[in-house]
Amino acid sequence: MEAWMPFFVAVVAVAVALQAALLAAMYFELRRTSRLIQQVTQDLQDRVYPMIAKIQAVVDDVHPRISAMFADTAEITRLAKSQVQRVDRLLSEAADRLRLQLVHVDQIVTGALGTVEDASSKIRRSFMAPLQSIVAVVRGVQTGIDFYRGFRRPPSPEVPSEQQDETLFI
Repeated sequence: MEAWMPFFVAVVAVAVALQAALLAAMYFELRRTSRLIQQVTQDLQDRVYPMIAKIQAVVDDVHPRISAMFADTAEITRLAKSQVQRVDRLLSEAADRLRLQLVHVDQIVTGALGTVEDASSKIRRSFMAPLQSIVAVVRGVQTGIDFYRGFRRPPSPEVPSEQQDETLFI
């Protein structure tokens, strides 16, 4: 077994040398990849930072305008709300005034109709009372003349006496 020992030592030496070579290759490849990543990162930063600076400049330029727009919008909203409240108040007052005027007109018309009705009933009474008296006198005279002549007139079959009285009374 001692004869095999140098062989195993040589195999281990070759394995260690191979591992060292692989580690060295990995080191050089990682260093190359690291340089490549740094170069890509630097290119990306060189491209992105100017864009970010331009975007920041645009935002800085537009920010006061946007703030002014929001302030104007808030003012317009406040004015619109004020005007809507004013219009609502005016319409409410107009509706109340119209309602009062309608009540007043209704009272006037009701009073006028009552006055017209009272006047018509007074005219009817003042006109119909003498007219009924005249009709009664004329009938009495006709009846007297008919009685004097000896002629008795039969009551009119077309109109009953109750209706004749009703036609005289309105």
